[in-house]
Amino acid sequence: MSDQTHGYKVGEPIRDTKAPEGPIEDRWDKRRFSAKLVNPANKRKINVIVVGTGLAGGSAAATLGELGYKVKSFCYQDTPRRAHSIAAQGGINAAKNYRGDGDSVYRLFYDTVKGGDFRARESNVYRLAQVSVNIIDQAVAQGVPFAREYGGLLDTRSFGGAQVSRTFYARGQTGQQLLLGAYSALERQIAAGTVEMHTRHEMLDLVVSGGRARGVIVRDMVTGEIETHLADAVVLATGGYGNVFFLSTNAKGCNTTAIWRAHQRGAMFANPCYTQIHPTCIPVSGDYQSKLTLMSESLRNDGRVWVPLAKGDARKPAEIPEDERDYYLERIYPAFGNLVPRDIASRAAKNVCDEGRGVGPGGLGVYLDFADAIARLGRDAVEKKYGNLFEMYERITGENPYETPMRIYPAVHYTMGGLWVDYDLQSTIPGLFVVGEANFSDHGANRLGASALMQGLADGYFVLPTTVGDYLADVKSFGDVDPADVEQAREAVQQKIDKLLSVNGTRTADSYHRELGKVMWDYCGMERTEESLRKALERIPELREEFWNNVKVPGDPEGLNQALERAGRVADFFDLAELMCIDALHRTESCGGHFRAESQDADGEALRDDENFAYVAAWEWGPDGPTLHKEALEYEYVKMTQRSYK
Repeated sequence: MSDQTHGYKVGEPIRDTKAPEGPIEDRWDKRRFSAKLVNPANKRKINVIVVGTGLAGGSAAATLGELGYKVKSFCYQDTPRRAHSIAAQGGINAAKNYRGDGDSVYRLFYDTVKGGDFRARESNVYRLAQVSVNIIDQAVAQGVPFAREYGGLLDTRSFGGAQVSRTFYARGQTGQQLLLGAYSALERQIAAGTVEMHTRHEMLDLVVSGGRARGVIVRDMVTGEIETHLADAVVLATGGYGNVFFLSTNAKGCNTTAIWRAHQRGAMFANPCYTQIHPTCIPVSGDYQSKLTLMSESLRNDGRVWVPLAKGDARKPAEIPEDERDYYLERIYPAFGNLVPRDIASRAAKNVCDEGRGVGPGGLGVYLDFADAIARLGRDAVEKKYGNLFEMYERITGENPYETPMRIYPAVHYTMGGLWVDYDLQSTIPGLFVVGEANFSDHGANRLGASALMQGLADGYFVLPTTVGDYLADVKSFGDVDPADVEQAREAVQQKIDKLLSVNGTRTADSYHRELGKVMWDYCGMERTEESLRKALERIPELREEFWNNVKVPGDPEGLNQALERAGRVADFFDLAELMCIDALHRTESCGGHFRAESQDADGEALRDDENFAYVAAWEWGPDGPTLHKEALEYEYVKMTQRSYK
């Protein structure tokens, strides 16, 4: 069956066959017990490749090494601790219920399914909530300096989408501290000889032989050498693809190349249109800005979001009296107030700015005001909680947030889409496992704040080490890697590099990336329409063709060539962007971070279509266009309802 209008075919449905049945609270225990084991002597003979050293990849490589596997770890940075997980600020969720405020594993499960607008699997999300309690113990044992209350107990704070306080934090540096914990565990295994570390190596293709993932083709970014590394299983932990929008909160190096090349080798890509817009970022300040800066969602615990009541009010915030301010989140969503989920807070900010009530240059900003918190708690207490975030804001903007409200505006942050995986975190290519943000599995159409760190560590420390063992227990039946398959992958990599270097046009890869990003933000950003998506699907192929005929990549393939690195990543972003728009166009409902303007209720909230779209969209790559495979989502424990945070 084909759909010429949307440019895709519809294939057979897809199912997750690994999730056990029975009571949801027993499913993970049931799966762990049924998983086949590999004895310690045999583990020493088995090779596993892990690509990426963030929270998911670092914890996975460290744990697999500690279990006795022979692990090769790859990252494109000069050290594993430069992975983008280090930039996460606000906290990590866990259902410890130290506050005694009604939290539980079930409530974390419920909040996450609801926060994802009922587009995530129940089994995966419940397991995530269960495992969350172990993550905190693991991190504390590693010495992660979580904030503590006066009596010495671990402190927690609130985050969007929850009415309980379940977010553990280390000031505004939670990602950094957790990554240093995983990094120390990884370095211990490197010293022990179980993990072989390859820094400044970029994965450019996946070796598939005998229908299984058996290795990777990487480029040594210092010497330019193309290397082949073979293994019995491959784990991708390469993060998200938010940089397809050019301007995002992601580090400039973040890209889609590893998962996109795996997609072209047969791994299905699920829900690519689900991108998260974070509501609290420093607004764009100029046409030549290269990235955006996140201000942690934790600031919404004590900061109040507002805009002037009157359109075009250009007075300084201190000159606008209380009765002429609109604390719009508190007004529209009284039950959750400033702690509504990110997708809702982002759209609300866009709406008031579209009404002409935005603040700052171009009217693209709203205030995040700490005056009440400072008056209530004192400046010292606020500084202890958020001091490094306030300092970062002042360094970037030149404004003191203790005296003047911060100006914030939504920006691309996280991607809920990624490679499709089953309950075991295995993709549609046997032997290719995908963890953390690189997979699609746990967040549905919108990720609740402080859940990314939770998922990355859950996958790496607790889930993957069990499920990969089940796969590797049959390693003797895999057979040898066919040299022809290796040669074919190496040749594909070399041809792409040669093609990029031979064009010798007049425009840089960055200039094309910036233009692609603007197309994506304007037409497939916070709000999508059929008209805008069709415009994008007209423009992206034109721009891609121009790129391949006019890109300028100076230098040569031997040695350090950052222009070549960037060009390869931009080429993959073009292909991904097209699939994102096809996915967004076919999904004519609104859900979570995917907001179709044609599908909203009378109050302007996202309007789901559960009858027609309660499924995961898993896309299969093909030279003649993608094929859609639907995985039906069924809810036994959480009733699908219209989300309300009022």
